[in-house]
Amino acid sequence: MAAAPILSWEGLGLLQGTGWLFRDLDLHIGPRDRLALIGRNGAGKTTLLRLIAGQIDADKGKRSIQPGVRLVTLEQDPFFTGFDTLMDFALHGPDAPERHEVEAIASQLGIDMARKAESASGGERRRAALARALASDPDILLLDEPTNHLDLAAIDWLESWLQRYTGAFVVISHDRTFLERLTRATLWLDRGSLRRKDIGFGGYEAWMEQVYAEEARAADKLDAKLKIEAHWLERGVTARRKRNQGRLEKLWEMRAQRAAMLSPQGTAKLAVASDDAKSKAVIVADHVTKTFGEGAGGRAIIKDFSLRITRRDRIGVVGANGAGKTTLLKLLTGELQPDSGTVTLAKTLSGVMIDQQRSLMSPEKRVRDVLAEGGDWIDVRGERKHIQGYLKDFLFDPGLVEARVGTLSGGERSRLLLAREFARKSNLLVLDEPTNDLDLETLDLLQEVIADYDGTVLIVSHDRDFLDRTVTITLGLDGSGKVDVVAGGYADWEKQRKARVAPVKAAPKAESAPPPPPPAAKKSKLSYKDQRDYELLPKKIEELDAAIARGEAQLADPDLYARDPKKFDALMAALEKVRADKDAAEERWLELAEMAEG
Repeated sequence: MAAAPILSWEGLGLLQGTGWLFRDLDLHIGPRDRLALIGRNGAGKTTLLRLIAGQIDADKGKRSIQPGVRLVTLEQDPFFTGFDTLMDFALHGPDAPERHEVEAIASQLGIDMARKAESASGGERRRAALARALASDPDILLLDEPTNHLDLAAIDWLESWLQRYTGAFVVISHDRTFLERLTRATLWLDRGSLRRKDIGFGGYEAWMEQVYAEEARAADKLDAKLKIEAHWLERGVTARRKRNQGRLEKLWEMRAQRAAMLSPQGTAKLAVASDDAKSKAVIVADHVTKTFGEGAGGRAIIKDFSLRITRRDRIGVVGANGAGKTTLLKLLTGELQPDSGTVTLAKTLSGVMIDQQRSLMSPEKRVRDVLAEGGDWIDVRGERKHIQGYLKDFLFDPGLVEARVGTLSGGERSRLLLAREFARKSNLLVLDEPTNDLDLETLDLLQEVIADYDGTVLIVSHDRDFLDRTVTITLGLDGSGKVDVVAGGYADWEKQRKARVAPVKAAPKAESAPPPPPPAAKKSKLSYKDQRDYELLPKKIEELDAAIARGEAQLADPDLYARDPKKFDALMAALEKVRADKDAAEERWLELAEMAEG
């Protein structure tokens, strides 16, 4: 039997301008819900999160929350103005957490809370906001793009924390990997309505296509104009997915070719074939080293790095904050000179840098001003296009041509920036965290644009799924100065790194003393059955986690529902049962752990 909700909205409605942004929405959050909130940019996801939090008032509906429930919000852009240090921010207000709790979380996140708030980076501010939110002992966590500005190590830590967390959370995120690993149900905000499905994000796309297919069947009874409007999104999603499958197959081929080139034998062949347009180098790094600081206190950011980058290479750069990603990017683009070694750029190289600097677009400017300097036509890499048609290419309503930039959502502004920069003629794209603030459909579009781009692409990103779907080579930095060069995406780099680390960990294991035996049952005052459950449940929970992952992977098949609806329903029912079993097992283990500690 499902637990009673600890927070509910009944008949929620919110007016925006002359119409309803939401109307008659019902929402229920249970005590252990893990909810993904999905929707296009501008659909109102952040607004709905603020309504759930009680930060803004609705125009209709009733909000109910159980007495004593502590609700904490991690905002997308926390307000740091007026605070001297990051710790001052974390401890402000009547609901501030305890200082020692903040310090404990901050130490695990690797953030100095004495840092001046004014000069802190985006990543440092995000960590400080996380430390405040997680240290507040919340019953419900509302997370708006929690992985923005975090490096991979911090994202891994946050995922582990949320997996152990016993409360409920609602998360807005563009990070597919993060959502697939953590969520168990999905809230889909679509055209003013809110749907809920008790399935993690791994099954969201199959469910979305099922809904659109049902709408398409219903539209057959409508007149031609309404049918076109009802079919537009369904056709667009289906067509885009088919095109993406074709592009992914080409990506695998490109990775295989690049893997052959990266071998010593392949490098030799590539040097001979330098006149081949497909393999001609556009950037050549030869034994590059870059050190910051002098003498014994100097730190080598990049050590003896060599790589030949050819036309149409898609290079992903990953690593922890401070590992040297930006330095490597500046070396490869000629902005920074190496201390030793050489970086040679092709004379014809013409680059465009897209770094998500929304400040370049003044809020008072119109969309027309940003894209076409106030005109009706835009030059897109040498091809003349009407501005309204070009807006549709980037998933905008053509009617937004007169809209002010200040009225757009954060994601829409990021999409507008991409539309402007991709129109410029170039043969090198440099993307610095391009996925921040983008919705999932825009991410699909960005992958398409990158795949079709005829030049070379350099990408710095912490979005693991985006890298896996986009790049041909991954450059992995661990902070020691060494740069791993791996043919493939993030998953390929992670696999190679684990394979290299595993033997190092295993070597001393045989010589080290065996671990101490577990404490006797009598010390924990557990019965024989309780002690046995306490020892066996962690393994059972792991097995249930694996079963959930397998089920979600099967449901991720976009054609499953159309091909076999009975199997889809059976898998859904089985998955819900496994999730319930896991919840029960976790609850039981937590009870036993408290007894053992007592």
